[in-house]
Amino acid sequence: MSLPKVNPVTTNAWTALNKHFAEIKDSKMQQFFSEDSRRAQKYSISWEDFYFDYSKNRITDKTLELLLQLAEEVKLGDAIEAQFSGEQINETEGRAVLHTALRDFKNLPNEVSTTLQKMKQFSESVISGKLKGHTGKAFTDVVNIGIGGSDLGPDMVTEALAYYKNHLNVHFMSNVDGDHVQETLKKLDRETTLFIVVSKSFTTQETLTNAETVRNWFLKTVDKEAVSKHFVAVSTNLGAIEKFGIHRDHIFPMWDWVGGRFSLWGTVGLSICFAVGYANFEKLLKGASQMDIHFKSASFDKNIPVILALLSVWYNNFFKSETEAVVPYSQYLSKLIPYLQQAVMESNGKQVDRNGHPVTYETGTIVWGSTGTNAQHAFFQLLHQGTKLIPVDFIAFAKALHKQDQHQEILLANCFAQSEAFLNGTVGEEIENPYRFFDGNRPSNTILIKQLTPENLGALIALYEHKLFVQGVIWNIFSFDQWGVELGKKLATGTLDYLRDTSSQEQHPSTLAMINFSKKG
Repeated sequence: MSLPKVNPVTTNAWTALNKHFAEIKDSKMQQFFSEDSRRAQKYSISWEDFYFDYSKNRITDKTLELLLQLAEEVKLGDAIEAQFSGEQINETEGRAVLHTALRDFKNLPNEVSTTLQKMKQFSESVISGKLKGHTGKAFTDVVNIGIGGSDLGPDMVTEALAYYKNHLNVHFMSNVDGDHVQETLKKLDRETTLFIVVSKSFTTQETLTNAETVRNWFLKTVDKEAVSKHFVAVSTNLGAIEKFGIHRDHIFPMWDWVGGRFSLWGTVGLSICFAVGYANFEKLLKGASQMDIHFKSASFDKNIPVILALLSVWYNNFFKSETEAVVPYSQYLSKLIPYLQQAVMESNGKQVDRNGHPVTYETGTIVWGSTGTNAQHAFFQLLHQGTKLIPVDFIAFAKALHKQDQHQEILLANCFAQSEAFLNGTVGEEIENPYRFFDGNRPSNTILIKQLTPENLGALIALYEHKLFVQGVIWNIFSFDQWGVELGKKLATGTLDYLRDTSSQEQHPSTLAMINFSKKG
């Protein structure tokens, strides 16, 4: 079974939605609430530790009915079944998309189960001090060297679960910028640092350049034999790994059926194990698995990822809102936005449909945001009074981890008040000064979670993974390849050759001018 290939524009629901949009596009949400005292109850979903409020959206019962009809007509149910059953739904690369299998503890593939046990034993031996560096000292620091999916996911999770961290200091080295590398190395002691090189092919230019620089730095004061005690590889290229000097016992596999931006659930999450312990890593996976079950089993009208995705399509394709903001009211989630940017924009930034035809409608949304309350003092002015319609996802936790109740009350008060202000504005108040008038009617969702735990974080990440999957199904695009990433990397190779040898090949005039300027410096 492959993914369905239904052009959404040809469906009856899409035609009806266009007509419906023309009828309600100027309607006010304030009126929706005044006409229906049960709106908040009707447009909300409670699931496990999550409460999802989508009542503050420019939708009616008819809107929701048509969006759900659209999901049926594009055969979303078949698409979900195709993904979870392991079909090669990444057709352009001939791969299955089974990152969910990494966290399905009831049906773990043997190779995954074996690898998780190795991750458990290895991380616990480092944390306990049983496994030591070449001089017999216990490790104090771990450095993850990777980029893209080999960096953004584990970096985000490690930051989000900082409350649960142990004594190890975990660092992330991603950018090929040499200054970034050197600033990281300045903090480290060769005798007590463990390096993880994460690259499926062990050829990724940025990662391998950084890894070689780190290795050279390490070897300034120690013998080559010490490399095997201080370097770990998450990769499939055994030959290149052994040539680098990494011991076979320090190699962790990757699987072809797990895409980079969905790989934190597997061996790419090794740095998470070091930071918070394997037990918390497993809780993260099990929380995500619970969201997988919800996504697979809940009816679409009670399905949080499906509703989130349908609302996004509603604004993107009918209101022509090109962006959507995500605002977590937790500083722990400060790195969630860049993680989601890769997950969503690398997945759904496509202009050719699953039939091989150019799309005639908008696909991927632009995701941006920051943490509240910081965001309120930055870009909320545009959200409240700007000319652009930008839907917002608010994310908040009911209870603080450090029991700072006064702070948490202020934080939640701001979150709830902002969503209400987006809804109501100052409509109904006597405002003589036009600069102080807010028209409201700005849509938002609120995802309220009881507390930030590894399980709930896993569920939250999985929620957004499934949301982007549903979007891709509706837009009839392949969400799991990333050919656009490859083009710039290919051109960079030729440009690098020219920087090193000007006789190598011709360059674009604009590129040549910049090269000449850089060489003058």
